[in-house]
Amino acid sequence: MSTASEGAAPPPADLELLARYKATRDPVHVGALFERYVHLALGVSLRYLRNREDAEDAVMDVYERLLKVLLDHDVANFKSWLYSVVANHCRMALRRRKGAPTTVEASDELLDAVLASAPAPHEDDEGERLLQTLAAALGRLVDGQRRCLELFYLQGHSYAEVARRSGYSLNEVKSHIQNGKRNLRKILAAGAA
Repeated sequence: MSTASEGAAPPPADLELLARYKATRDPVHVGALFERYVHLALGVSLRYLRNREDAEDAVMDVYERLLKVLLDHDVANFKSWLYSVVANHCRMALRRRKGAPTTVEASDELLDAVLASAPAPHEDDEGERLLQTLAAALGRLVDGQRRCLELFYLQGHSYAEVARRSGYSLNEVKSHIQNGKRNLRKILAAGAA
């Protein structure tokens, strides 16, 4: 006895949907892709904004922005890239509320990726202090660790692509990323003490 799902084709991969969108400019492809990760976008927004209505508004703002941005950007890892886009959008919204400058450094994206599983800071000052120390912390990493972290988290490349772009072996890339994350956390923890 056959079921309806036996002959169904698997859903297209993230990169396939991105390619279809670039080729056709049909927003249905971005919609299908965004739907896969809307829970991630909402979770990140809630973490930063701490208000469901504001978080839902942020998610919609990001979706509308994606329709334009994805036409010009080559995204190798949509989930990681989306996390960074949502986090930056929320940080900018918080800075606008405070009247602070709205520039966002690329290093902010790496902090989000490295500390993604950490709980949100309880005080805005604590979170802002972490953001301010990240650039200095990255500068203290050895070149290989810093380069691999940037390629993997900021640019969303796979391990294999990081290896190709950096010239390191696959095992060296994995080691640099693992050690770089650990060292970055140590540097940030020492700065917080």
